[in-house]
Amino acid sequence: MGMLISNEPDFMIHGVLQYQMFGQDFWITTTTISMWIVTVIILLVGVLANRALKNAGDVPGTFQNALEYAYEMLQKMADSILAGNAKRFVNYIGTIFLFILFCNLSGLLGLRAPTADYGVTFLLGMVTFFIVNYQGIKNRKMRHFTSLFEPTPILFPINLIGELANPLSISLRLFANLLSGVIIMGLWYGMMPLLVNIGIPAALHIYCDLFSGCIQTYVFCMLTMVYINDKME
Repeated sequence: MGMLISNEPDFMIHGVLQYQMFGQDFWITTTTISMWIVTVIILLVGVLANRALKNAGDVPGTFQNALEYAYEMLQKMADSILAGNAKRFVNYIGTIFLFILFCNLSGLLGLRAPTADYGVTFLLGMVTFFIVNYQGIKNRKMRHFTSLFEPTPILFPINLIGELANPLSISLRLFANLLSGVIIMGLWYGMMPLLVNIGIPAALHIYCDLFSGCIQTYVFCMLTMVYINDKME
């Protein structure tokens, strides 16, 4: 019946092209290529959105309505957490929202989701970490540091660990959920007969890529705004 079974499911990151720079070996991996494709898609959406808004007539089209609806939902999400400070951060939140969402959904295109690579999610978490601490120093001055000794100096180690754990927790949450989807799909395609690899995996893709991808994008952005709001007076 032509059923093929592989005992070695493939869900690892693979090197595609090796090059040298400054005497060191570097690799262009499947994650790199996926990020390039996602970046191009986001740029194309941005160009099309810019054209649609510039050429908008008296009656907005379907694409313009979708753009305006998406922006309104993003604005409401930012307002619900940041309130009066939402306008200052809505551009950043919107940027990481689109990037993470498109990365999470890239599995539907047969790509390896870049967010299933901890190197990607860790950098996203560190960017959030620096923004949060910058806002804390800017708005709270020395209290940003003295608050680590509250309500008692004995809790300083716990408070410090809590601050340092924030970027790790949001990056690991996003990474682990996306990696689990990659592992599930890799096990299915690698170990199941060819006959059941037609049609049936669509339901798994809906959950692992679409549902989980959207939820994790929302969670990452919401936690980012919560951390930022915690440093605002």
